[in-house]
Parts: sequence; structure tokens; C-alpha cells
Amino acid sequence: MIVRMYENRDRRAALQYSLPAEQALYTSMPEEVLEVFQDDVFNQPFVICSGEGLVGWFALYTDSSGNIYTNNKHAILLKSFSIDVRYQKRGFALEALRMLPQIVKKQYEDKNEIILTVHGTNGAAISLYKKAGFIHNGQNYDGEYGIEMIFHMGL
Repeated sequence: MIVRMYENRDRRAALQYSLPAEQALYTSMPEEVLEVFQDDVFNQPFVICSGEGLVGWFALYTDSSGNIYTNNKHAILLKSFSIDVRYQKRGFALEALRMLPQIVKKQYEDKNEIILTVHGTNGAAISLYKKAGFIHNGQNYDGEYGIEMIFHMGL
């Protein structure tokens, strides 16, 4: 498995990406992330690939002034993390999250923390993030669709 920055050659696979409706409520589909990326250079899409092709997706938001979840100017925000439904329950999500600290250290040397938010009702994601080493220290954010828990991982 490899995790790398999105490239134009990934577009076709990204447009065929599939999530069940109950999961799509909690994240952005690749097509939406790509639309934002075109207008926002701070929103960098990444792909998770295996021998089977594109299996997962996320974005890293690098602008410290746009990170409303922390005052840490050296934090990076993980957004829109998901695994295509056809590849779920194979360990790709946990493996990608465990690779993430090294990816951030290599690509963004000034960053010392990864932050993400997860909706308080998304038990599967909360469990996954904890297993990967993210910590919820009690901070929450009152988001557009309800309470979002803020998770941190120091680098």
C-alpha cells in the first residue's frame, strides 16, 4: 500500500469512488475535494493505493490561519478521510493513518501536530482514530451538523 499526493491520473478512479449513504454523511466525496482543491491551494488531496488501485482518499489542509480547531500555527488538518466501500474491512484505513505522521513530517516539515474532527455519532471512525493513536482531549466543536470531536496527534 502507498499513500501519495493526488495526481491528475487519479481523476477517473476518484470519480468512480463509492461510499454508502450512511458513511457519505460524515465526509466529502473525492469529486467534492477536487473542486475545493482547484480553488484552494492549501487543501491538498491524497490517495491511498494498493495493487488493486485507488482504495482511499483524504485531504490535508495546510493553512494555519484557516484551521479553526486550534491555535497551533504548526498543526495540519486531516479532512475527508475515507476508504472506498469496495475495499473496507481490509485494514487499509488503519494502515494509512499509521503512515500519516511520516507523510506529514516529510511533506510539511514545519508541522508538529495533526488534527481532525469527527462527528460525535460516528462511532466507527472514533474507534479507528483512537486505535491509530489520535487523542480526544475533551475539546469539541459545534459544527453545522452537530457536535464534532477534535482529535490530536503530536508529531
